[in-house]
Amino acid sequence: MSFCLQAARDPALPGVLVFGFEGPYGICEAHVEELQKHFTLITMKQFLENKTEFSQKIQAIYLWGGRPVIDRELLLSLPCLKIIGNSGAGLDHLDLPFIASCGVKVAHTPHAVSTPTADLGMALLLASARRVVEGCQLAVSPDTKHFSINWLGQEVSGATLGIIGMGTIGYKIAQRAKAFEMKILYHNRNRRRLEEEAAVGAAYCARLEDLLQHSDFVMLAASLTPQTQGLIGRRELQLMKPSAVLVNVGRGLLVDQDALVEALKNGVIKAAALDVTYPEPLPRDHPLLKLKNIIVTPHIGSATHQAKWQIMQDLVESILAALHGLPVPNEVLLK
Repeated sequence: MSFCLQAARDPALPGVLVFGFEGPYGICEAHVEELQKHFTLITMKQFLENKTEFSQKIQAIYLWGGRPVIDRELLLSLPCLKIIGNSGAGLDHLDLPFIASCGVKVAHTPHAVSTPTADLGMALLLASARRVVEGCQLAVSPDTKHFSINWLGQEVSGATLGIIGMGTIGYKIAQRAKAFEMKILYHNRNRRRLEEEAAVGAAYCARLEDLLQHSDFVMLAASLTPQTQGLIGRRELQLMKPSAVLVNVGRGLLVDQDALVEALKNGVIKAAALDVTYPEPLPRDHPLLKLKNIIVTPHIGSATHQAKWQIMQDLVESILAALHGLPVPNEVLLK
C-alpha cells in the first residue's frame, strides 16, 4: 500500500505506531485517510526495520484489536511515547502499573462499544433460547424431509435474567431485557443507585450464588481482573438451573471452559452462547466446538461499522489531547 509508506515519511505530523494496514489485525482501511489527517502512521514492520529513525518520532500507540502487543521491551524503546490509545473497553492485556511508571497515559473507548455489545448479548440470548442456529442448520440441511411441530425452544418474556457485571454494557443489556418483559437480577462489585435499578426493574444480589440459583439466563458482562478470572466454575455452574443458559460477552477467562464442557455434556445447564473464549479462536479440536447446545461467535461484540468509526474518533481525540497537554477523554486512571 503506497499511501502507507508515504504517511510514514510525513515529518509534519506526530508519529503514531500502528500494527499494520493489512491482515486480521490491521487497522480498518476505511479509517486510514481520517487518521492520516492527524498523524504520521508508522507500522510495527517499519519500526522494527528502522528503530533508530522511528523510536524518537513515535509519540503514541494506536492499539487496534490488542495489536501491537505492548510489552516492556517496546515501551522502553520509545522514549517520546506519551499515550497508548486502546480500542475497546477491556484492559486486561495491558500492564497498567508499568505503563504508568514509564510516564505514559492510557485511554480506552468504553462508550463506543457498549451499545453494540449489549445488542449482541441480547442477540445471543435470543438465539440460544429459540435455538436459532440449530433451526437454521435444520432448515438448510439436505437431509431434512419435514419440520417437526414439537421442535421447541424457550420463551424469553417473563424469564429471569441474571446480569453479572452491571457497568455500562451490563446496564444497557438490562434496558433491552426490560423491553422483553424479563425479570432482572444483577450482581456487581458496587450496587447501582436505587433510581437506576428502578428504571430497568433490576434487583441487586449481593451474593452471586443467589443470582445463579434464580436465573433462567445468566449474562456475563464483567471485566477480567485477577478477582473475576474463573468466576464461573464447576461450583457456580452446578448452582444454576438445569434449564438455564449461560451467555458471555465479557472475557473468555471469566469462565472455566473445562467445567463448562462438562456442564453442557451432562445437562448441568441447558446451553451456552459465547462471544468470547480463551484462547481466541479456540483450537479446532476443542470440545466446546463439538457440542450442539452451544453458540460461539468470533468476538464481535463491537464489530459494527458505526462502533468502529466511533472508536477511531474517540482514540484520535484522546491521543491529540495527550499530545497537546490537555485533559485526556476516557483516560484510564490507576485506582
